[in-house]
Amino acid sequence: MLIWDNVRLHLTAGMKEFIDSNGEWLTVFQLPAYAPDLNPPERIWALVERDLGNLAAADLGEITRAVERRLKGIQYRPDLVDGCIAATGLILDG
Repeated sequence: MLIWDNVRLHLTAGMKEFIDSNGEWLTVFQLPAYAPDLNPPERIWALVERDLGNLAAADLGEITRAVERRLKGIQYRPDLVDGCIAATGLILDG
């Protein structure tokens, strides 16, 4: 299964060829260009971005470290991750 969210990689000729040549087993679900209500990672990134809004970083490394710290914090808060998934209405099996 491929969740197609219009990321540039999904729009390449190579990806189109891959989808076309594997249609017998590959199911493609195309999301709108921006669909945070259907895409749990969008909600995770919103949590990260909320904390970075006032960051006056001196360089890219500082931004990278801040993002990594925030993602690490979210990793240890399963309630936040579960909330991002639950907000989509999607059900996880297994």
